[in-house]
Amino acid sequence: MTYQDTYAAGRRTGTSLPHGGRSASFLPPPALPRRGPGGRRALAALFWLGLVAAVLPWWLDTPAGSLADTTDLRTAAGRITGLVAGYLLLVQVAMMSRLGALERWVGGERLSRLHRDLGATLLVAVLAHLSLIVVAYAGLEKKSILGEVGSLLRDYEDMVSAFVAAGIMVAVGFTGIRAIRTVMPYELWYHLHLTSYAALLLGFGHQFGNGAQLFEPGPVRTGWIAAYLLVLAALIWGRMIAPLHFNLRHRLRVADVVAESPDTISIYLTGRRLNQIDMLGGQYFRWRFLNVGGWWQSHPFSLSAAANGRWLRLTVKVVGAHTADLRDLRPGTRVWAEGPSGTFTAAHRTRERALLIAGGSGIAPLRAMLEELPAGAALIYRARTAADVLLHPELDWLAQARRTSVWYVIGSRNDPGPRQVMSPEGLRQLVPDVTRRDVYLCGPAGLVDEAVRVLRRTGVPRRQIHLATFEL
Repeated sequence: MTYQDTYAAGRRTGTSLPHGGRSASFLPPPALPRRGPGGRRALAALFWLGLVAAVLPWWLDTPAGSLADTTDLRTAAGRITGLVAGYLLLVQVAMMSRLGALERWVGGERLSRLHRDLGATLLVAVLAHLSLIVVAYAGLEKKSILGEVGSLLRDYEDMVSAFVAAGIMVAVGFTGIRAIRTVMPYELWYHLHLTSYAALLLGFGHQFGNGAQLFEPGPVRTGWIAAYLLVLAALIWGRMIAPLHFNLRHRLRVADVVAESPDTISIYLTGRRLNQIDMLGGQYFRWRFLNVGGWWQSHPFSLSAAANGRWLRLTVKVVGAHTADLRDLRPGTRVWAEGPSGTFTAAHRTRERALLIAGGSGIAPLRAMLEELPAGAALIYRARTAADVLLHPELDWLAQARRTSVWYVIGSRNDPGPRQVMSPEGLRQLVPDVTRRDVYLCGPAGLVDEAVRVLRRTGVPRRQIHLATFEL
């Protein structure tokens, strides 16, 4: 009997389950209390204070009236954009550190979006710094642009590494564009993205060897070095020490692999002290299955069941070579996990009631979240065919246990039924108080984007719309 079989049997009979499934004779745990935005606001204030502190030395070192001509203005603008670029690069790397405090206060989803948006600003700052400095110095030395580039590379210490760092950041920035990102294999995009660490190291010498505000010993230079050390410490802790401690403590292994549909599987995991993992329904881990074909790949998958202290479950849609290989995982296979991550949870709602909209395998985090939301939630589950509806018995059970309204909307997006439901009028008809609910969305990008547009036209404030994205 598989884990799935025992889970279903336990719900039917009301008995406790040998593998930790919830019994139908008991209600799910009480709804999670809401968490305030205090930590997120504190980090936002810290970001802006840091940006001011990064540029302030230039302001204090620049006498009034010293910007007399165009060349002076270009030089000043080049130095300002250089300071901004250096600061933003530190922030970008810190956001990639997977530090627990950042994951709890900001959340992996929001960090992903901020990282993408800030990356565009960083790219502009880097290109502006490079072009402004080259043009300004060429004007001062009466050289051509190419001649000045050659002079900088030849005569200035650490300038070659600075140009290489700029090239890396440009490449990372362009591969972050959605149109490019979507056609790249995840593994290739992910490993290219990690080269931004190299950009941080390559740019270090240039900043402190040639930066007008940083090359002289003093409090400004000391402050920047301290910032580098803090970011390095965050990286070591978040990427190495914390995951090592987690995996040595819990020693996760594959217990069972269950087919939910022809192209979707659920993977059940066991381990030690699972009741001590501080995780919420809707969060995700980055999983590395330590078998011959999968040990070198790490992928983010959500939990599809809330914590029960005995097993974890992730439900995965087979969309590529790696996920196809997961079908062949053997019981006992060791698993390396990093997390939990994300604020796509019941604890981060802004209202007491919620509407959940899922598409396909996007039901996984929402199904787990239903166990922790207050009674009275609503779920709209979009699927192309009835066979594509996943975890149907569990959703029906939760609908009774949590008094959740569940609608299965079957058909393509162009069919009359789904088009009517996914419209402002259709949403108001199903959920009259939709504008007073938090809305959680998870599914294919097209469905999510369209749902956000419909929700905004319906009048749902943007702060009440929560998206699940796992890009970093």
